[in-house]
Amino acid sequence: MRIGELAERAGTTTRALRYYEQLGLLPARRAGNGYRAYDEGDLRLLREIRMLQDFGFGLEETRPFVECLRAGHPEGDSCPDSLEVYRRKLAELDDCIARLRDVRQQVAGQFERAVRARDELAVSGQPPRCELTKE
Repeated sequence: MRIGELAERAGTTTRALRYYEQLGLLPARRAGNGYRAYDEGDLRLLREIRMLQDFGFGLEETRPFVECLRAGHPEGDSCPDSLEVYRRKLAELDDCIARLRDVRQQVAGQFERAVRARDELAVSGQPPRCELTKE
């Protein structure tokens, strides 16, 4: 199949395919007429790349999965290098989740402080001063 058909079937652009080719993630085969030629295996590589990118993997992180498929393995994540990328990504996600929990806790604390301050003003009879003053 030609590049346009592959791009359409993979849900991407021809520009992206050329970029993947430049990075060595997609093979650069040419037909006798000089056009790029792709097959179902290339479509499978692209689907693997796209799925991993949807999960937040960078293009370089997809390389072990692509190489695993190219080596003839039934799945891109059945090779040791792919599993190592998964391990690193899980650690990265765990770290991100921990940081988000910390931020959430801080925002919740600020929210509770703001509500208490508002309630104290209401009890004291002072109206909240939310308007901008013009000078």
